[in-house]
Amino acid sequence: MPLNIPSDRERVAAEALDELTSWNPRERMNEFRSWVACSLSLIHLHVLSLLEADGPLSMTHLAEALDVSVASVTGIVDRLEQRGFVERRRGQDDRRVIVVHRTAAGEAVFSDLAAHRRERLTRLLAEFSDEELAATLVFMRAIRRTRNALVPEPVAGR
Repeated sequence: MPLNIPSDRERVAAEALDELTSWNPRERMNEFRSWVACSLSLIHLHVLSLLEADGPLSMTHLAEALDVSVASVTGIVDRLEQRGFVERRRGQDDRRVIVVHRTAAGEAVFSDLAAHRRERLTRLLAEFSDEELAATLVFMRAIRRTRNALVPEPVAGR
């Protein structure tokens, strides 16, 4: 019976995957702390992520996307609105429909987090040798190219 020995490519891919997913608890906790500093829970970040990706959503569509009741999403949106991250507006086509929009503060959440992340990565990359930095750039461009080819376009119409 032949042994199932992984090829060099499989071994290297597995090791690269391990490195890419090696977030230690301290790193994860630091990310959570930066979110909490913005007065955002994970559900709030989920709402803001949905609004960023899909644009303004009706309360019904938001509830469906979160897999919660409209009553639950009302409380979630209330808290986000009180903190200035979203606002409710009447639907243009049907004034009975309430549509949730991000405010400037809601739009800034991810740009602020990205700036913070970019700051940390800049310090990390400063420690790389020229060769490591060049190899990282090649790798990251390959990741982006492949990700863009594999990730489907968002479904329109929400």
